[in-house]
Order: sequence, then C-alpha cells, then structure tokens
Amino acid sequence: MSMGFGYVSPEQLMKDRADFARKGISRGRSVVGLQYADGLLFVSENPSAALHKVSEIYDRIAFAAVGRYNEFENLRIAGVRLADMRGYSYDRRDVTGRGLANAYAQTLGTIFSSGGEKPYEVELFVGEIGDTPADDQLYRLTYDGQVADEHGFAVMGGAADVVAGYLKERYVEGAGLADALRLAVAALGHAGNGDGDRVIPVDDLEVAVLDRTRSQPRKFSRLSPARLNTLLGDRGATSAPQSPEVTAAEVAPSEVPPPARPQPPTTGNEGGEPPVAPPL
Repeated sequence: MSMGFGYVSPEQLMKDRADFARKGISRGRSVVGLQYADGLLFVSENPSAALHKVSEIYDRIAFAAVGRYNEFENLRIAGVRLADMRGYSYDRRDVTGRGLANAYAQTLGTIFSSGGEKPYEVELFVGEIGDTPADDQLYRLTYDGQVADEHGFAVMGGAADVVAGYLKERYVEGAGLADALRLAVAALGHAGNGDGDRVIPVDDLEVAVLDRTRSQPRKFSRLSPARLNTLLGDRGATSAPQSPEVTAAEVAPSEVPPPARPQPPTTGNEGGEPPVAPPL
C-alpha cells in the first residue's frame, strides 16, 4: 500500500519553524542592552571566559547575541568582514549600525523562509553610539529577520519577559555606568516567581560598553572583574540591614556617660576644684 506525502500549509510550516527557533533561543541566558549617560552597556550571564556573547564589530559598533554559539559566531565574523570591506572601500564613516542591522536582517530572513535548512536559533543586538545620547542606536534582530529599533533598554534570550518587566519599572534615562550596571545585573538575577532573586557572581558576568568618552577611535571596551567589583559594590550582602553604629564623636558628651574610673588620690587640695578625669 502506497502512502502519499502529507500536505503542510505554508502558515503551519512557518509556525513550526518559528517555534523551533524560539525554543532554542529560550534555553540560553538573557542579554541586556541598556543606554546610559556615556554610551551603551551590554550585560550577560556567561560563565565562559573564551566564548563571548558580546563583541566589537567596528569603531563605534558592538554586536551581542544569544542562542547557538556556532551560528551567531558565523554572523559576527560576516559582520566584521562586511564592515572592514565597506570602511576600506569607501570611508570609515560609511560603516553604520543601521547598515549592518539591515544586512543581518536579510540573511536571517532568507534562512528562515528557506525550506532547505533549519532556521538559525539566534537573536542579535547591533548597537552604535553617536556623539550625543540622542544619536545612540540599538537594534534587536530576531531569528526570522525582523528588526526593532529599541530605546532605553532591550532584552533577548532566556526569561526575556521577566527581565524586561523588571527593567521597565526601574530604568532611569541618563543614569551613570555604576547605576546602570547594578540595575542590569539585578534584572538578570530577578526570578519573578517569588523564589527570591539570585546574586550572580562577578566571574559569571560578561560586561562590555561602547563608551563615547574614550579618546581612542575604537569605543568598545570590556569591563574586567576587578572593575566590576568596584562598580557593583556590596550588592552581595544578604543579611538584614543593621542600624548604623554610633560613635562617641557623633553624640553629645552629656548623652554618653563616661565609664567608671578610679579617682586619683587626693593631693591636699581639699576644698579646691575636683581633679579632672582624662578625656574620653
């Protein structure tokens, strides 16, 4: 008995491919892209010191991704080559984040709609800084080639909805680097289910910035664990806050009775002023 091939509608085929890609992306850890006063900040939980999720593409352009490492690494390398060729052939100012985002969108859209290979299980950030905060650009690209121009902050991968909800309630425009970093790390550790938030170790964080205040033409910089410790401060303290200790210098002498001290022997000055105790 012969069996014919089953018919699958184009709508169902696209839905199945989208579900496949989303499941692969959700298994990874989230990446946060956030605007701060001096540029763009990218934060991710990444225990690996060699396999980066955030990288430099060109002078003022950064790349971040979640999903399958081999797939987004191929896209990163292609973006570097495209930027280098365009900058060499024309001018370095002709390399823009918008142009790279459009090139990535065409590639991802073609792969997603093609029936010959599986869709890429990746999502991307392409960020570019300008001379002022108003000129900064942050693009988010999904597995099917859609491009979104984000403002303020954006999250992709993992529990993106939970992290984005946390940021939406607390994000402040124009914050400094330390405040923006603390907010992003707290958002990545936010559980959202009442189980309590996690404190992510500094060694498990991958943090990079596009800093417009750098004097070099290349504005991309990774933050070392030592600098992260300085910026994050005492965020790991889990004990209940204690009332501040009060020193004797902060309280009037009349409020702090001096401890009992042995009186010095009389010196024959009866009827005169009593001897003075040594200062506290």
